Amino acid sequence: MRMPEPLGRADLPAEVESVPLARRYVRDLLDRIDHKQTDDALLLVSELFTNAVRHSDSGRHPDGRVSVAVTNQDGTLHIDVNDAGSPGQTPRICSDVDPDSSGGRGLWLVQELSASWGWYETPTGRVVWFQLSET
Repeated sequence: MRMPEPLGRADLPAEVESVPLARRYVRDLLDRIDHKQTDDALLLVSELFTNAVRHSDSGRHPDGRVSVAVTNQDGTLHIDVNDAGSPGQTPRICSDVDPDSSGGRGLWLVQELSASWGWYETPTGRVVWFQLSET
């Protein structure tokens, strides 16, 4: 087993307008390695970045930031989305989403499409991560 290969990290403004920038950044990284799960990775990055903007302290402050870090280990992608956290709230999968609603399915998608996912607190906020395997 080889060591994880850091592919890149982007630190972006915590604004909805940054979601396409995060997707483009990750797409450019994954195009270099021709990863088979690029489409799923882009969808999940969009969901987690949007959640970070909408539900964390990063999105509540005018100078808030959200970062995306991508690592590859033997074909398994590990992607972190790091934000300022949200005291008193933790990431959770919504079990009662209105079928006509346009939101509330982000973490459900992460759970369904990724090989694994999770979150943890840091001294400066929170990281929500997922992994996608080529196999």
